Amino acid sequence: MDLITTMPGWEFLVRYVHFLSGVCWIGVLWYFNFIQTPFFGSELGGQAKGAMTRGLVPNALWWFRWGAMFTFLSGLLLIGFKMGAGVGVGDGYMTRVLTGALMGTFMWANVWFVIWPAQQVVIANAETVAGGGEANPAAAAAAGRAGMASRTNTLFSIPMLFFMGSASHLPTFNNGTNDAVYWLVAGALILFAEAQALIGPGAPTQKPLTSVSGTIHAGLGLTVLLYIAGVAIN
Repeated sequence: MDLITTMPGWEFLVRYVHFLSGVCWIGVLWYFNFIQTPFFGSELGGQAKGAMTRGLVPNALWWFRWGAMFTFLSGLLLIGFKMGAGVGVGDGYMTRVLTGALMGTFMWANVWFVIWPAQQVVIANAETVAGGGEANPAAAAAAGRAGMASRTNTLFSIPMLFFMGSASHLPTFNNGTNDAVYWLVAGALILFAEAQALIGPGAPTQKPLTSVSGTIHAGLGLTVLLYIAGVAIN
């Protein structure tokens, strides 16, 4: 009964929801970027793209966006639990958590305010074409916008998971006092990456995100840069 009668029990339940919804969200994100998008670029995938966009994609996007929402909300609650227990924003643990949370928040916003609205245009266009109607000329641009935001989220997912994991399991890393210089450096790096989701496809800085391997390497690179900032700035 401690699970529902004590504050640590409720914190564990919220953390469990955070894990479940996070696995759902990131799992579907990686499916889109590592499996579905390359398949759509193949000859067979091109033939199946219209039917999959009408049938499979809307269902996958439902799990995708609500996984993001529950991950985001449960994450906010967990931060509230820690702060309520006296863990201040200047604590090294909270620095690591908030670094991951900042990227997670951008990822959540990209899902709900960039990817989902753009995909609604793409899905509606596929339905219209399948019904014999005229294609929407804005659909291609919407697909490109959604794709770049999704690749940006995939990039973010790599350092985000590193920082969330390091909060409890790498206590010697970034154990400072939320130094303003760290947040200036980390914030600039994260904002630069987020800009790739918002400026529209085709910018030179987005070149690494045009391939699966490039996206993974960019995510690992951002992880290393943020780690160096955390070690060097305390």
